[in-house]
Amino acid sequence: MLGWLDDIEKAALDNKTFRTVLFTGKHTQLTVMSLPTGEEIGWESHGTHDQFIRLEQGQARVEFGRTEDAVDETHDVEDDWAFIVPAGVWHNVVNTGDVELKLYSLYSPPEHPDGTIHRTKREADAAED
Repeated sequence: MLGWLDDIEKAALDNKTFRTVLFTGKHTQLTVMSLPTGEEIGWESHGTHDQFIRLEQGQARVEFGRTEDAVDETHDVEDDWAFIVPAGVWHNVVNTGDVELKLYSLYSPPEHPDGTIHRTKREADAAED
């Protein structure tokens, strides 16, 4: 196939991994993520990447910061909410609900190697170190 075509809601809801790359193009990458109750993506910043995130299931706290040292904004969100993280903004997503948080993310440009599957946050953290 020349692009990516699928039911994104189903792909996100069916995902059982911390992070799986579904598609990598020249300028954009699509991933799905699943976070158990209480788990977080982790405080991070992408210097050259904009990121779009949409929640398909669950509740979360989204945190934004201008620097690595402080959270400047927090927002409570739930399924069907979306947000954009501009390049250079520190951010985190924390599952605050009582079900797995299911989401998908678009990175522009791609962030992870094509075909990446991180079954757990620990595995993802180890790969990024």
